[in-house]
Amino acid sequence: MQDNAKIGPVPFPAVLPAADGAPAGGEFRGSKASEDAERAARYRLVIEEGPTAGTFIYKTLDRLTGEVVKQLPREQVVNMMRAGDYSAGAVIDTKA
Repeated sequence: MQDNAKIGPVPFPAVLPAADGAPAGGEFRGSKASEDAERAARYRLVIEEGPTAGTFIYKTLDRLTGEVVKQLPREQVVNMMRAGDYSAGAVIDTKA
């Protein structure tokens, strides 16, 4: 260690209000992050058992309307899974 090392105060920038009128100091309420969090909280993930053993259906529901926003696998694939002759890869015909 050096004996001639000088330790002094470190300057810290002052926190000033944002020019666009947004609150300073990291206020969460009213910010874009708050809006994004509210939008994300509107949706709910529901996992249901599929038509065959070992399969699952993932649905994203809108809590306010009850509408299914997204579903994996799609409804058409679920309908094919319900058919007795469906097997994985049966959607594509690889025979020439």
